[in-house]
Amino acid sequence: MSRHLASSTRRGVLAALLLAPALWGAAGTAHAANLDEIKKRGYMTVVTEDDFRPFEFVKDGKPTGFNNEMVDALRKYAPFEIRQEILPWPGILAGVATGKYDIAITAVLMTKERTQSLDFTSPIADATHYYVKRKDDSSIKSIKDLNGKTVGVQTGSAFLSRLPELQAMLAKEGGKLGKVVEYASYPEAYQDLALKRTDFVVNTVINLKALVAERPNVFELGQPVSGNSYPAWAVKKGNTDLQKFMNDFIAAQKANGVMPGLQKKWFGEAFTLPVSYTPEQ
Repeated sequence: MSRHLASSTRRGVLAALLLAPALWGAAGTAHAANLDEIKKRGYMTVVTEDDFRPFEFVKDGKPTGFNNEMVDALRKYAPFEIRQEILPWPGILAGVATGKYDIAITAVLMTKERTQSLDFTSPIADATHYYVKRKDDSSIKSIKDLNGKTVGVQTGSAFLSRLPELQAMLAKEGGKLGKVVEYASYPEAYQDLALKRTDFVVNTVINLKALVAERPNVFELGQPVSGNSYPAWAVKKGNTDLQKFMNDFIAAQKANGVMPGLQKKWFGEAFTLPVSYTPEQ
């Protein structure tokens, strides 16, 4: 599998690396703490992503999207202050796993590998992976047409661990996976797709529906290329008290209608989700 990054992507990685330390510094001496410690110090450190529509993004200088509205609900629910940091994706999971932040309230797809260093809350959405192509590309009509073509994904994406599923789908049709190009962010991947530098991009169906809705003349949604996937929020491995607190919060927001309402607003539908999920891949 290629780990090549296009020049625009390398610039994106550099920008992320330059930006991340400054943002991390803003967190001061924040460190991951258990629930009792959080209550004692009076605040919890939350990290969200900067550009992952429709889960969270910045518009007109203000954070918005599903997860940011859930953070607003958390501020009303929690008996302590919520201090939020906004970071590019590459710094988020490491920041939580190493204890710099208490929780990542972003769409972290649960994978077997990630459970080695993180514990997850209840799922927050359905996130089966689909492909998206250029609308004017008549060479791709179904999965079999992806044979040998170049695919764009985000570096660190959970889909990288699920590539064997797409490989198996293609093998059934006598095909094989083509070149895999990794990007620092999905907006860069979409840009290269539009510029014909790649042939298709793989992401969760929610994100791709949002993309196609915004640019219907440029992109077209394809078919699923993985089995079921669920995103959740992540805490440091072993932080079970905080994990339970957040699961109680999610259950409360389901019961009072806030979470289903926000799912309909941002995803177009409210999901029936498992309370817990153990990834097999």
